[in-house]
Amino acid sequence: MTSDPLALAPEEWKTLLAELDQPAYRAAQIQDWIFKKRVRNWSGMTDLPAGLRRLLEERFPVARLAKVRETGARDTTRKFLFRLADGQLIESVLIPASPALYGEASDRRTICVSSQVGCAYGCKFCASGLDGWKRNLSAGEIVDQFLQVESESGEKINNIVFMGMGEPMANYDNLLRAIRALNAPWGVGVGARHMTVSTSGLVPRIRDLATQPLQVRLAISLHGASNEVRERIMPVNKKYPVEELLSACEDFTRLKKQKITFEYILIEGVNDSEDQARLLAGHGRRLRAKINLIPYNTVEGLSWQRPSESVQERFLSILQHAGADATLRREKGHDIAAACGQLRLQVEKSFAQPEHLN
Repeated sequence: MTSDPLALAPEEWKTLLAELDQPAYRAAQIQDWIFKKRVRNWSGMTDLPAGLRRLLEERFPVARLAKVRETGARDTTRKFLFRLADGQLIESVLIPASPALYGEASDRRTICVSSQVGCAYGCKFCASGLDGWKRNLSAGEIVDQFLQVESESGEKINNIVFMGMGEPMANYDNLLRAIRALNAPWGVGVGARHMTVSTSGLVPRIRDLATQPLQVRLAISLHGASNEVRERIMPVNKKYPVEELLSACEDFTRLKKQKITFEYILIEGVNDSEDQARLLAGHGRRLRAKINLIPYNTVEGLSWQRPSESVQERFLSILQHAGADATLRREKGHDIAAACGQLRLQVEKSFAQPEHLN
């Protein structure tokens, strides 16, 4: 059983409460306070006995996330820097609806959450791993990003992408716990089909996720259509080459009966050739996948560049004429380093201390 109150399922709460000589119905009361009323401290849960509140304070002294800074972009994207209980820092991003995709009146709000402090996978275009990997986030720390951003923004969030700092599939058990809490009626209540897990290509975990009953969506950070090109960008390809990755994706689509997405960041002179476009179109048709083209977002300290708009459009045209389902996504949050590939482990001092769940 986890020791994280934001990730405990009802039956786990009942077991814990029985150890404290408390009735089982207290589990629903506690989870209502946490997820529906969004109370952050045990003392505020006023329909619980004072003795139980003291016991919970002793049992769960772990700090909740503390907001250090919030940055707003011109396109209304908002980036949040959070301090964890051990002083580590992570970033989460709130992304508004795109009128071009969802209409001017859309109330779609997406949160991009982190799953690790830093990243160990070393994708060459990405800022998250520049300072290395520190640790996995707990399931509660993943869930708390949603709770905190929704509270701080005052906006209802109805879409979740696990595409922030870290490789979600490398924190698989905590990822699943977080998804269940975010999805469940006793938790946040976001539909599973409104959650997308992104991976750089951890084949065994893709197969594991395919067997889970939750209908979460899958996005593959492909970024290269051949082994030669993909290995220049993504070291994970040496362990799980393209064909092995595509085979796992086929199993996922067969078992889940849903489309996957190929995320493909266009990098000038690296993966933007017409040959790559043709190979990528073939992969897309094979899996009936959606291909999401993303012009490279500048990262301080990296020398990559985005292709010209004419090259971007040519690449897209080749995909579409080959029968692939492809779109070219204009980034959100680029001006505040909140766009795809720009989130990174930060080392900053002299920030306020975190609030505690007590």
